[in-house]
Amino acid sequence: MSHQNWQAIATHISETTGQAFQLRSRHSIGGGCINSTFRIEGSGQSYFVKLNSPQYLDMFETEAAGLSELGQAAALKVPEPLCWGSTQEQAYLVMEYIPLGGETNSVELGQQLAALHQVTQPQFGWTRDNYIGSTPQVNSLENDWITFWQRHRLGFQLKLAAQKGYRSKRLQNQGTRLVADVGEFFGNYQPQASLLHGDLWSGNYAVAVDGQAVIYDPAIYYGDREADIAMTELFGGFPRRFYDAYQDTWKLDSGYSTRKILYNLYHILNHLNLFGGGYLSQAESMIEMLLSELR
Repeated sequence: MSHQNWQAIATHISETTGQAFQLRSRHSIGGGCINSTFRIEGSGQSYFVKLNSPQYLDMFETEAAGLSELGQAAALKVPEPLCWGSTQEQAYLVMEYIPLGGETNSVELGQQLAALHQVTQPQFGWTRDNYIGSTPQVNSLENDWITFWQRHRLGFQLKLAAQKGYRSKRLQNQGTRLVADVGEFFGNYQPQASLLHGDLWSGNYAVAVDGQAVIYDPAIYYGDREADIAMTELFGGFPRRFYDAYQDTWKLDSGYSTRKILYNLYHILNHLNLFGGGYLSQAESMIEMLLSELR
């Protein structure tokens, strides 16, 4: 990105904080597959900056709103969003820079996530749509969790997969049957509409140098807390102490062991839609595994 565009970001920081910020250095930070990320420094301050094409400004706006909602819950540390906007070259999001590298405290993370999930509202969804990765995520408010999951999670991803050319009977026909029968997995279990991170895997969690657990890159909405816990198990999992601490704070329902497949299917379908056919067989297998529970 050009010096002129970096200067535009520096000016926006100055206007937002009310203190002159003169950019002295910037350092690329790896780890993301969707955005470019940088640490910028100047005037005795450091900030974390995300960049993408100008059409992704809405993605950054909703991320900032999600971080603010998580921050207001005061259960877990999240980076504070500062400002966002776009130039001719890039959309950008500027937020607090949190030095990472502390020792993992899995027990604290489990306890704090349970506290986050105790922040609830009457309806499932959120006040605005956002993104899961770079895929639009529909958060239209619903009174019923099963309806929400059918319409705005599994049903939405299956339709998107069909639009992208994944129209096999094994995926679409079986997937449609699963969507219709989602209610069968709940029995007497009635989820609360808990505040969720929405994309909580090991890559979206770290420990600050002061030892605080930090979560970031949210895809928030209010839904069944099991969906967050399920996501933590999807790509490598969290330490056993995390799950024990969470359960000690707020025990999960016995049906979670099956429903976690239902919840993680949403993320695998999203990976299929984002990254291609390497996830097709996994999605199909998960659908068949869930349908086998209904026979």
